[in-house]
Amino acid sequence: MIESLVIWLLKTIAAPAVGLTSVFLVSFVSATLVPLGSEPAVFAVVKANPELFWAAILVGTLGNTLGGALDYYIGYRAKVAFAKERQTRWFAWLARYGPKTMLLSWVPGIGDPLCTMAGWLHMPFWPSVGYMAVGKFARYVSMTALLLYVPDGFWKQLAHLAG
Repeated sequence: MIESLVIWLLKTIAAPAVGLTSVFLVSFVSATLVPLGSEPAVFAVVKANPELFWAAILVGTLGNTLGGALDYYIGYRAKVAFAKERQTRWFAWLARYGPKTMLLSWVPGIGDPLCTMAGWLHMPFWPSVGYMAVGKFARYVSMTALLLYVPDGFWKQLAHLAG
């Protein structure tokens, strides 16, 4: 059942008519604890419609930031549920540097848990979301620009060398 739901979702968001909607949905879901990358969705929309460069970047940033805010909320509520859970050095590091650590929320593998731990620590919500947005925006701009402005031949050669 879950497999068929995932297949349906992927087919739906792949439809060209819903380009920016797909970017939003994929960006939102990928910012939660679900392992999914959103950069390919942003790049595909921009590659197919270069005039949507900034729209896709902003929609991706919004979806990814809202997903990070959901992670924050999950962590915030988890702290209430698991108040006696022992804290690790990550918590101490986050507590020391505060919401600015959310600039790293874009880093694959650690970004989503960082957002969740920020909520767990009850860091100030709006500064945390603001720093999340800045980090995620910078990632989308740099990744999309890199993919767009490096000649296609380079990527084909790289794939050929790796394969």
